[in-house]
Amino acid sequence: MPSLRTALLQSSGRPGAVAENLKTLDEAAARAAGAGARLLVAPELFLTGYAIGDAVPELAEPADGPGAEAVAEIAVRHGLAVLYGYPERDGERIFNASQLIGADGVRLANYRKTHLFGCFEQEWFTPGEQTVVQADLDGIRIGLLICYDVEFPENVRAHALAGTDLLLVPTAQMHPFQFVAESVLPVRAFESQMYVAYVNRTGPEGEFEFVGLSCLAGPDGVVRTRAGRGEELVIGEVDPEFLAASRAANPYLADRRPGLYGSLG
Repeated sequence: MPSLRTALLQSSGRPGAVAENLKTLDEAAARAAGAGARLLVAPELFLTGYAIGDAVPELAEPADGPGAEAVAEIAVRHGLAVLYGYPERDGERIFNASQLIGADGVRLANYRKTHLFGCFEQEWFTPGEQTVVQADLDGIRIGLLICYDVEFPENVRAHALAGTDLLLVPTAQMHPFQFVAESVLPVRAFESQMYVAYVNRTGPEGEFEFVGLSCLAGPDGVVRTRAGRGEELVIGEVDPEFLAASRAANPYLADRRPGLYGSLG
């Protein structure tokens, strides 16, 4: 099975300017496709911006709304799948969500962030209730989490047990928590034997200072590609043959003793 070339778009776009953010995504998709990528991953709430305050209700839209239609057009135009973050409206509730759209424009998966971080998110968003959301892309099982979710090892282990090969984590990681990108992510990939793509915002935005450092970590705990602190598009390979060999050599999942962990709740 061939590798899945994956592009990570490290950008904050422009908060509140959906049309401009879609233009940035379109330009990144063109560059990614030109480099042979089959998947482009954008950060948390990329469609609208993260620090949008009380504009959240105004900018939120359904999973099949105009933003999704525009991203589907980008995916089809450039022939690659796209994962993007956005505020999802479902009736009176709003979720911090991410959606994966295939190269044919079909919506493949929609995930709602289960662990909300800080006062801003807890004020405006409803936490999701489904831990494992997956889709298949080019023979690779894709899983979705968002930012703070990946800092809970239970979430990543649930994906490992469900067969996730590549975990996509759009994020809005801020100062002073850069150690998550630098240290936690490679460990998560190693301990649960999967690839993890962690795609961050960058620079100042409202009261936040995003740290960049987007990365693609492999199941051996080695980072395949790493962005710096600025706007950047980086590309890495997700190799299913290497993943299979790593899983065969690493006994973590086989040596688990679930009966001992019940008290962890």
